[in-house]
Amino acid sequence: MAAFKTLDSADLAGKRVLVRVDLNVPMENGRVTDATRIDSILPTIREISGKGAKVILLAHFGRPKGGPDKENSLQPLAAALSAHLGAPVAFADDCIGDVAASAIAAMKAGSVLLLENTRFHKGEEKNDPAFVAELAKLGDVYVNDAFSAAHRAHASTEGLAHKLPAYAGRTMQQEIEAISAALESPKHPVAAVVGGAKVSTKLELLGNLVKKVDILIIGGGMANTFLAAQGKHVGKSLCEKDMLDTARSILEAGKAANCTICLPVDVVVAKEFKAHAANRVVDVDHVADDEMILDAGPKSVVEVERLFEKAKTLVWNGPFGAFELQPFDAATNAAARKAADLTDAGALMSLAGGGDTVSALNQAGVGERFSYISTAGGAFLEWLEGKALPGVEALRA
Repeated sequence: MAAFKTLDSADLAGKRVLVRVDLNVPMENGRVTDATRIDSILPTIREISGKGAKVILLAHFGRPKGGPDKENSLQPLAAALSAHLGAPVAFADDCIGDVAASAIAAMKAGSVLLLENTRFHKGEEKNDPAFVAELAKLGDVYVNDAFSAAHRAHASTEGLAHKLPAYAGRTMQQEIEAISAALESPKHPVAAVVGGAKVSTKLELLGNLVKKVDILIIGGGMANTFLAAQGKHVGKSLCEKDMLDTARSILEAGKAANCTICLPVDVVVAKEFKAHAANRVVDVDHVADDEMILDAGPKSVVEVERLFEKAKTLVWNGPFGAFELQPFDAATNAAARKAADLTDAGALMSLAGGGDTVSALNQAGVGERFSYISTAGGAFLEWLEGKALPGVEALRA
């Protein structure tokens, strides 16, 4: 891929540095329940601060409608960020205008300031040039460390990069390098796991991957649609009957591209969707009318593990079953542990991303053993689909 500018080449001392981060984190009763995204931006903040710059954080939170509202304020995040950073984080209750400018003027070199939710202004999501100009007045340098928002051409994710000297933060840099290594110049054979509920939501992804990978392993609810497309009876399982022709065309495209497509050969079925529901393992030809498929079976897991052993690179997006319900997390857990073991042994470069995927791998206790876990959801998917991401393209050297 074309080179992009990183902090290695940035002159930051004494500068006002606008840093776009992702603080759209889950919260309950004003407390952060998952600090993964906060922890991921700390290296960039510390590096910029350590170089004697004013660190001015830009971020969004939620989907506010019609201007500021307390529910979507970033103010509670300032304290949470300060606790993780181990240093004070000031807060300004606007991201443009006199309020923001005064707060920045009062900063000392190396200090950190969080500005209020950029989405409180309609110009943010519209990438309005006037709003971009207002943001640009506040800084001398722009750093984007929010890969998870890079698929959106908003003022703070794309527009600013054209108004100020622009660089990738360390998390953004790691994301781009890891995904590029997995998809643009990977070691073959390349295997991809694609799971999740619906074929329709990952149609472009599947179409792109069959042309790029050697092995495509399909799991989750979408595997049911592929089984049905092959004439298998799937009972009352989640299945997109209007996507059967599409599933057949993807299977044909896989053959044409010499891509091995792996579907379950046995499954775990139950009559109700709940934890610890009575269940049994059956071959895919023997699902009863009143049963639903909730996980891949043990023979399927053995085949997945065999394919992992053949691969040199693995890209993973989506679980194999209803991993949030025991015991229907078994296939995901077993496959995840196998991928982690191969990664630990130096036999596999493993990259995973997407909200459910990260949760499933963490639940299996192997999240930290993969080569790289992406914090992004939509941006990760769009990159895998072969789309250009506006926030990344704007950082090209």
